[in-house]
Parts: sequence; structure tokens; C-alpha cells
Amino acid sequence: MAIPTINAVGFCAHYSQQGDWAFDYALRLSQRHQIKLNVFHFLTDPYDPEDNQADLLSPADRSKLAIEREKELRFYYDRRAGDYLDIGFRLCEHAEWVELHRCLVVREFQLLVLGYTCPGVSFGRRPIEEFAESFISPVILVGPERADQFRLNSRAQLIVDKLELETGKWNQLNHLQA
Repeated sequence: MAIPTINAVGFCAHYSQQGDWAFDYALRLSQRHQIKLNVFHFLTDPYDPEDNQADLLSPADRSKLAIEREKELRFYYDRRAGDYLDIGFRLCEHAEWVELHRCLVVREFQLLVLGYTCPGVSFGRRPIEEFAESFISPVILVGPERADQFRLNSRAQLIVDKLELETGKWNQLNHLQA
């Protein structure tokens, strides 16, 4: 089996402590490997299965919301990125599964980093662990209690040597001990 090359890291924005930890890890990994960091944000929050606010808006109001969210996204993460310039932003308007696969196909990332707010939290309308394990690229969940707590899907375990994670600081998704 071929081990994938990481040319870009993907990060799904989430305004939470775990989201900040995940961003910091994705940024650090991007800086060390001198690769692009692509930050994805969704009009409909993938962590909230009840969020359908954007779907109920008129096209004009949806466009205004998209502009507001993109400004908020850039402002928040530009500050956190400091002087690192190889960072891109994408506001995604469709379902997270479809958008993330589309971005993967066009090589916007080879590794996906997500904030892990708590075990069983919804992401893409199913448990985040299930989403991560079934996703076709390496996925790392960061958190939930500490910034140095990582859960890797089976594809990420294949490239653990490229992820700069200390031994004992990561677990397999199917072994969710703290």
C-alpha cells in the first residue's frame, strides 16, 4: 500500500477550545512541513445537527450570511495564524461530506484535522468518530480534554510518522480511552 504524501492540511473551523487546539496543531504541522493549510467553514454547522438556519434563508440573505461568515472566519484565523501566509479559506455552502470529498479530490488537503469537543458529538449528522473513521483520507481529532490529546482514524495511523505526534499522545479511534 502506498503511503500518501501530505501537500496540504485541511481544518474544519469550529469556534471552541477544541477547535482552537485543532487549528494550532494543523498550523504547526503545516509550518513544519512548509505546506498549505486550508481552513474550511460551513454555512450550516456540521457539529450541530439541528442547524438549518442557512437553508431557510432567501438567496439574497444566504449570500449576506456567507459574506459575514467569511469575514468572521478570516478575521479569527488570520490572527491565530500570525505571520504564516500559506493559508487558504473556503466557505462551504453544501453538506460537509460532499464539500470535503470535493476538496479532497482536487487535492486541497490530504489530512483533515477536526476539533473533538466530546465523545459522540455530531459531525455531519452522525457521531464524529464514525464520520472520521469512514472518511477516505487521514483524519485527526484533537481533544476533548487537552490540546495534546489526539484520536487517529485508521488512515492517519498509516502516516503517524509524518504527524509529529509523541508516542503515547495519540489513540486509535476505536480505542477511545482518555
